[in-house]
Amino acid sequence: MSILEATPSKPVDDVLEVSRERRVGGAKTTRIRVPLAPRILKWLFIAVLAVIMLVPMYIMVISAFKSQADIFANPLGFSPGSFSLTYLVKAATSKDFNVLGAYGITVLFVLLVNFFCIVIASPAAYVIARGKRKWHLALLLFFVSGLFIPGQVTLIPVVYVLRVLGLIGTIPGFVLFETALTLPITIFLFTAYIRSLPREIDEAAELDGAGKIRAFWSCIFPMMKPVVGTILVLNSVSIWNDWINPQIILGPSSGIHTVTTGVFAAVGQYQTDYTTVFPTLLLAVAPVMIFFVIMQRHIIGGLVAGATKG
Repeated sequence: MSILEATPSKPVDDVLEVSRERRVGGAKTTRIRVPLAPRILKWLFIAVLAVIMLVPMYIMVISAFKSQADIFANPLGFSPGSFSLTYLVKAATSKDFNVLGAYGITVLFVLLVNFFCIVIASPAAYVIARGKRKWHLALLLFFVSGLFIPGQVTLIPVVYVLRVLGLIGTIPGFVLFETALTLPITIFLFTAYIRSLPREIDEAAELDGAGKIRAFWSCIFPMMKPVVGTILVLNSVSIWNDWINPQIILGPSSGIHTVTTGVFAAVGQYQTDYTTVFPTLLLAVAPVMIFFVIMQRHIIGGLVAGATKG
């Protein structure tokens, strides 16, 4: 039984006292005092972070529908009279930024990278998770070490290798590089999740005559939906927002523009024309923002499921 009460000796604003009763052969009341000040500081800190993150987004959204004069005169304000879709339509139909083409290319990259990443990482994680030898742990540490190496550091050797293979400036070369970047975190999360699944599932599949490969794809992989959803969200947002890798590996001369490189190509010539910059940025980030808001529960759900199952 929980009772919420204030301590007589201290004001209610200073201390929040929570009383709990737990009976174990004659029961004694256990009281936990939670100071109110740390709780206020925690929520104040969260509120400040939220403001820091939301204010630039707010400015970008309202400025996409305002004229240049309104943006400078009243950057934080917004009135119905200044609202206009003209600038957004102009950005969507601009010859410098082919919105539909950039969306199509980026979505293609997202689908291909996620597909190859899951197909490669899930069996590898299964072998590592079910392995009992030291080299299984060493293999996991080898993949996890990739998390500590910034992708930009590997660009120069990657560009050299892709140039030798004739894949520089091509879709296969970029997909190959992005897939390699997503493998460390994917294998790490998949391994942790599979380890939380009982080994009796593998044994039951083996008794039914299934080999290890069939047991994984038929029994284990269908149970990995939460963590697969987590990986899909994380990888998709990362690929969509990536600028440096497609800019260097694909290059402007290839004619293949993702959303981010398309924005750079469109606004680079008009750095002071904010009626071009803000609508173009809104077109670039709106799809991934909507996708993240819809799918964010899968991130927490996949991580929590992997931590509590088994």
